[in-house]
Amino acid sequence: MSSQYILDACALIALLMNETGADEVSAMFNQAYRREMKISMNKLNLLEVYYDTYRSHGKETADIMFVAVKELPIMVISDMTDNVFAEAGRLKATYRISLADAVALASTSVSGGMLVTADHHEFDVIEQKEKIQFYWIR
Repeated sequence: MSSQYILDACALIALLMNETGADEVSAMFNQAYRREMKISMNKLNLLEVYYDTYRSHGKETADIMFVAVKELPIMVISDMTDNVFAEAGRLKATYRISLADAVALASTSVSGGMLVTADHHEFDVIEQKEKIQFYWIR
């Protein structure tokens, strides 16, 4: 099992909104605090969480959430390597997925990590066809 985990938006939203799977994500953060695993998230995927929170609860709550997330043991990836760029382009062209999902998948593929998600609707087909590892929280 990998020690590098990449969060997609729905995994972080599950934690923040105490949805099913929140306990799985919380346990991962506890391991990350103990330096037993590394958790990262692309800033584009964090933007999905921000705008979802903004739309549902307003700007003030979204800003508070953003500050709180910065305190979590997540390495936020702000830049994109050429390898992730090319892989995200391939995945986006091959599958009908959002750009943010393509970037999360590409980061996972390039790093050899596992994508932490609950988004079966988007990723079940990809899991069957690609050599990308998934950590399903529900």
